[in-house]
Amino acid sequence: MVHFIAHGKDDTVGVAVVDIKAGQQVAGWNMETDQTLGLKAGQDILLGHKIALADVPAGQRIIKYNHPIGRTTRPVKKGEHVHVHNLESERWQR
Repeated sequence: MVHFIAHGKDDTVGVAVVDIKAGQQVAGWNMETDQTLGLKAGQDILLGHKIALADVPAGQRIIKYNHPIGRTTRPVKKGEHVHVHNLESERWQR
């Protein structure tokens, strides 16, 4: 079963295609590379929300669809939920 999808080879986040529970071992698929990905969810992640594919330091760009979508506002660990609580949009940076 696929729990999340990454769209590009350089993506640092995947998008949940089902609700994911904290502690759950999840499988993903990279659409561009056809690679199977696996990781343990660090937090609950709702359908349509982003999951970190690697540890990301504060201030680093998050890549989705092979394009930067924003910067982390704090460190994010692999498997954590990436959303407005830890991501500042590229479009709306202060």
